[in-house]
Amino acid sequence: MIKNDDVSFTSSALKIAPFLHHQTKPSLPFFSQLVQTKLTFLDSLLTRTRFPNSPLLCSASLSLTRPSSPGPDPKSLPILCSASLSLSQSQLRDSTQSDSVVAQQKSGGASGVHGPSRYDEERVLISEVLVRNKDGEELERKDLEAEALAALKACRANSALTVREVQEDVHRVISSGYFCSCMPVAVDTRDGIRLVFQVEPNQEFHGLVCEGASVLPTKFLQDAFRGGYGKVVNIKQLDEVISSINSWYMERGLFGMVSNAEILSGGIIRLQIAEAEVNDISIRFLDRKTGEPTKGKTKPETILRQLTTKKGQVYSMLQGKRDVDTVLTMGIMEDVSFIPQPAEDTGKVDLIMNVVERPNGGFSAGGGISSGTTSGSLPGLIGSFAYSHRNVFGRNQKLNISLERGQIDSIFRINYTDPWIEGDDKRTSRTIMVQNSRTPGNLVHGNQPVNNSLTIGRVAAGIEFSRPLRPKWSGTVGLIFQHAGARNEKGDPKIKDHYNSPLTASGKNHDDMLLAKFESVYTGSGDHGSSMFVFNMEQGLPLWPEWLFFNRVNTRARKGVEIGPALCLLSLSGGHVMGNFSPHEAFAIGGTNSVRGYEEGAVGSGRSYAVGSGEISFPVLGPVEGVFFADYGTDLGSGPSVPGDPAGARLKPGSGYGYGFGIRVDSPLGPLRLEYAFNDRHTKRFHFGVGHRN
Repeated sequence: MIKNDDVSFTSSALKIAPFLHHQTKPSLPFFSQLVQTKLTFLDSLLTRTRFPNSPLLCSASLSLTRPSSPGPDPKSLPILCSASLSLSQSQLRDSTQSDSVVAQQKSGGASGVHGPSRYDEERVLISEVLVRNKDGEELERKDLEAEALAALKACRANSALTVREVQEDVHRVISSGYFCSCMPVAVDTRDGIRLVFQVEPNQEFHGLVCEGASVLPTKFLQDAFRGGYGKVVNIKQLDEVISSINSWYMERGLFGMVSNAEILSGGIIRLQIAEAEVNDISIRFLDRKTGEPTKGKTKPETILRQLTTKKGQVYSMLQGKRDVDTVLTMGIMEDVSFIPQPAEDTGKVDLIMNVVERPNGGFSAGGGISSGTTSGSLPGLIGSFAYSHRNVFGRNQKLNISLERGQIDSIFRINYTDPWIEGDDKRTSRTIMVQNSRTPGNLVHGNQPVNNSLTIGRVAAGIEFSRPLRPKWSGTVGLIFQHAGARNEKGDPKIKDHYNSPLTASGKNHDDMLLAKFESVYTGSGDHGSSMFVFNMEQGLPLWPEWLFFNRVNTRARKGVEIGPALCLLSLSGGHVMGNFSPHEAFAIGGTNSVRGYEEGAVGSGRSYAVGSGEISFPVLGPVEGVFFADYGTDLGSGPSVPGDPAGARLKPGSGYGYGFGIRVDSPLGPLRLEYAFNDRHTKRFHFGVGHRN
């Protein structure tokens, strides 16, 4: 195989057909070139029976013509091949010509225009069929001669042929792709009429020049043409290569195609590629009700920086779709669409992004359920009140102020998030958080005497920075200060529980800690059944002697496998704490999001833990699903190492399993879960939850 050393690329200005305009849905600027084949025959056939002493006269021509419809510059479309059919006669008598004209007039005029000539159906006996070059000599390459002979279907030795059959075989020879011209010549010999097809083979392929391709890989072209070096150019194969190039653009949603191809002297093939570059991108705000253009509240640069499509790139529909999805995930747009428009510069496209803004936010109220409360007149119910603004200053910055209040739980939280810090090219977000919360302490310090419940109060403030690390991976770092302590039902601080176990690590009413946080998250498609992995680490920084010094690591993983209509979901979580930490920060095992069949935290409270779960869910009817599950959890023997051993004082087993079944209903609030579980201690329990398990 000849080494591929003759491929070169050049850049050139491209002339691309203008787009079709439409006010609402303009057509996409695909470029098309039509090559029409026109075969014209002059069917003046003089038979030997009518003129016994005159040779056969017939002529035909085959050409590739340019399209008549509007499109690229016709001068840029070369004629790749042509063929002519010419069976000549020495000199005809004037009287013979006159008779022929009179005969045609009597038969109704030019039969070539209004119908088939009678000569088309008259047959002439051919004694011999040969393939020669344009000088009438034998072809140097016998393989090309064989290709031409193989293309002939009607023209055979000792056969009676019509003009139509000859012209069809001429077309077949040209269609084989190896020849740029074919001229049948009839020679009257002593043995009869010899039909000679004088052909001109295409040039041998010795190089390639590709103009205007900026995104088409060089290797793709090299691979497409590598097998043809040193061989005669086959127009059919060249057309297949051009189709593969156009398919490469189409599969990637790119606006590009081969606009011109021609064979130059020396066997050099020149391809001209037409690629539509993005000339400009603009944002157009539309009214939510009327759909008419309006003034938007979002700054255009806030939207434009989300786009991966940039000026000067070849426009990709797939990339444009991803950009639309990205803008929608900002949460401030109700509808987004890209509209390509022709640019003033030939060969370029202007993109108009139509956006419909959502209301910026406001006040809301709702409710929920806390998994930490299992007793009382209204166990676990929480009411909430919130104010949110999702587009502060028109920069997609978000402000959330919320208050949640339940029988025991209460959380007051202020969050301010800038999803993309201005001037940063890594898409880094910043969140400032202030929170005051009170949560039940029964997860670790449960089974208190009646009217002697505990709550854990936390006041926290901090800042976090997040950014994408790679596709489907994100990372978060932060610094959080926390002031936490336990209180009784009257709200008084407590440092020991009913079992005389300490409630703080410092021995004071509160523990103070400064946490350096790192978290890395992998998400698959984002569906509940997709793969997920979370790694979280917190390091206590003792900047003051009384601040806690510890390291806590926690990780979760999930994997879904589809088995027919059913989904098998496997999950595993685990963690460990080293150093001096508050007892109420121990890992609690058991409950709706841990080991079902047990109350919240009833399996154990440890310095370490591991929980595994398996579920098989299957559709039942509409939004209703059925599920079978099994869970297992253990504190890995670390319960006694927690300050005061709260799990041992409450006789928690330290490990256990549960299994059962349930139903799930898809609702506007998220999946509603009702599950019935059995544990290894022969206890049965209902579990109700909102949303997927953690």
